[in-house]
Amino acid sequence: MSRDNFTEKADVSVDERWLRLMGAAQRGERAAYATLLRECVPFIRRVAARQGVRPDQIDDVVQETLVALHRARAAYDPARPFAAWLRAIAQRRAIDLLRRSARIDGREIHSPLAYESYADVSSDPAAQSAARSGAALITAAAANLPARQREALEQLALRGLSLEAAATETGRSKGALKVNLHRALKSLRVRFGGEG
Repeated sequence: MSRDNFTEKADVSVDERWLRLMGAAQRGERAAYATLLRECVPFIRRVAARQGVRPDQIDDVVQETLVALHRARAAYDPARPFAAWLRAIAQRRAIDLLRRSARIDGREIHSPLAYESYADVSSDPAAQSAARSGAALITAAAANLPARQREALEQLALRGLSLEAAATETGRSKGALKVNLHRALKSLRVRFGGEG
């Protein structure tokens, strides 16, 4: 007979043991509950592996299954076979993980060699020099802006504060800051024209 099904005598006795432990756990016996959870882990691992979960993700299925079991333990009906109930939960969690992984793998590319061959622009002296000169140009141009526009540019664009934080710090409304930032950026665009 197959190990997949709980039809062998040894498996039936395990299911009966788990039924007793679950009943004790429902009555509030912590030791029985801890024992049940510990004994279920290898079973959940086998279910996840049979569902096609990668070995590095099996622990995630185990964790999610144990959490689901914990949440549903009060609703468990002791008249039902425990192993079949646990298998259904584990299979669902495995399928959820496989779907999540498929969505993520569809959007992300794993390429360790890309990290090794990617050029670090921060180590390029020419790029650093260009960035410094660009920052100097923007600082000089911002110095010629009206005070409120300069303040909005410094708070929101250069320091990266949120509208709420900048409004609190400057004592001005969010709307006034947005208008002044828009005007400052427009002035800078005009000033630099085709230079960017």
